[in-house]
Amino acid sequence: MIALIAILAGIIIVAINPAKQTAEARNAQRRSDVNAILSAVYQYSLDNSGSFLNVDDVPGTSQVIGTAGAGCSGICGSVTTTVSCVDLSSLAPSYLVTIPFDPQDASGSITKYYINKDVGNRITVGACEPENGATISISK
Repeated sequence: MIALIAILAGIIIVAINPAKQTAEARNAQRRSDVNAILSAVYQYSLDNSGSFLNVDDVPGTSQVIGTAGAGCSGICGSVTTTVSCVDLSSLAPSYLVTIPFDPQDASGSITKYYINKDVGNRITVGACEPENGATISISK
């Protein structure tokens, strides 16, 4: 009987853990933002003869999305990023209403989302700081 009560108490604590629920809600927003950015970049490319704006294609490096001219390296955990952000603001409002930024601690100047184009023009967009051990990135 005591074991059953302990198990039920553990389940209830996990179910009502507000910090975890809030973190999962932010991760859901990050997944949505990453998908929106990737779709907008590809739509822009289709409309502009294959151009991917000013996203570099240096193997092994990504660019943080934002308008900051510097301060964009080293903020994406294990993802190697360049010093300057890549400004995708020309995607708004035609392809995105606004450029999304991380729901926890970011702004338009440093969004805490990254983008990479490999030499085969495959684009990867991801979140720099997902929570609860999640990895949030998508490639196309």
